[in-house]
Amino acid sequence: MPSKIDARLTELGITLIEAPAPVANYAPFVVSGKTVYVSGQVSRGPDGPITGKLGAGVGSDAGAAAAATCAHQLIAQLKAACGGDLDRVKRVVKLTGFVNSAPDFTDQPRVVNGCSDVMVAVFGEAGRHARSAVGVAALPLGVAVEVEGVFEIA
Repeated sequence: MPSKIDARLTELGITLIEAPAPVANYAPFVVSGKTVYVSGQVSRGPDGPITGKLGAGVGSDAGAAAAATCAHQLIAQLKAACGGDLDRVKRVVKLTGFVNSAPDFTDQPRVVNGCSDVMVAVFGEAGRHARSAVGVAALPLGVAVEVEGVFEIA
């Protein structure tokens, strides 16, 4: 029988990919007590990285869609950290979103909402979290968005 969260993912039409392996010398997640720290997950679609600079060729809606892919990967890493049982997730504690931004772009919160909205849709009230949305000059591989997360588990 699928978990409640797996059923919710299906209801939302979200298919998780296999948790991506790290591309450098770091752990994709660390479990410490009842806290899971998930390393930054970059915007990635079925054809590879979603690249571009917000405010210079990439609009806020496209950025929010890219941030939603970060949410899917965060959840995939979280599922791996929980031994496959997403019902162990008690709370999304904090997300930190990094947005590849042109110097005058100031809509980072709207972009990172793409990730936040997925967390609330999947986990309900437990998906509401503290958050930072930060504009940066560049991100790895030229991706549009990267998001890291802190989660409480049972």
